[in-house]
Amino acid sequence: MQQKIRNIREQLLSDNWYTLKKYTFDLQRADGSWQEQQREAYDRGNGAVILLYNRRKRSVVLTRQFRFPVFINGHPGFLIEAAAGLLDNASPEARIVAEAEEETGYRVQRIEKVMEAFMSPGSVTEKLYFFIAEYADDDRKNSGGGIAEEGEDIEVLEWPLEHALTAIRHGVIMDAKTIMLLQYLALHINFEEETLC
Repeated sequence: MQQKIRNIREQLLSDNWYTLKKYTFDLQRADGSWQEQQREAYDRGNGAVILLYNRRKRSVVLTRQFRFPVFINGHPGFLIEAAAGLLDNASPEARIVAEAEEETGYRVQRIEKVMEAFMSPGSVTEKLYFFIAEYADDDRKNSGGGIAEEGEDIEVLEWPLEHALTAIRHGVIMDAKTIMLLQYLALHINFEEETLC
C-alpha cells in the first residue's frame, strides 16, 4: 500500500494542544492514475479505555465528565464514558491501570485486552486499546474524579449493566468507545456465574 502513496508533504497548522497538520500527497487510484489530494490530520497520540464490571452485582463503573467539543455540537456536554486516557509514552496496559484508579478510584489487578480500533480515521490519528476488568467493592482505594490540575472533574457512576445498555438505546450514553465496550461485555461475559471478585 505504501507504493500507492507518494510525494507526501506536510504543513504544521497548530501545535497548541496537540498537533494539527495539513498533508498534500499523491494517491494512486484503482485505474492506475495518480491524483493529488490534501487532508488535515490531528495527532493527539494513542489512548486506552477500560470498562470495569462486577459479575456478581451485574454492574459496571462509568464516569460522567464535561466534553467541550460535544457541547459546541449541540449536546449538553456531559458524557457518560468508560475510564480512558492517552498513553503518554506508557504501555496501554500500564496506562489504563493508572487511568482507572485516577478516574474511578478502583485499583484493578487483572485486565483483559479485547480489541484495538481507530475511532475517527478520517481526521484523527489516534488508535485506542480496549480493556475490561472485574472489580470488587474493596478494590476502591479512593474516590476517583481525575486530576484537578488537568481540568478533570469526573463523577463516578456504578450502574447495573442492563441500565447502561438501556441508556445506549435511549441516547443517554453516546460515547462510541463506551458503547463498544458495553456491547462487548453483554455479548461475551456470562453474568450468570457466581464468582468471587
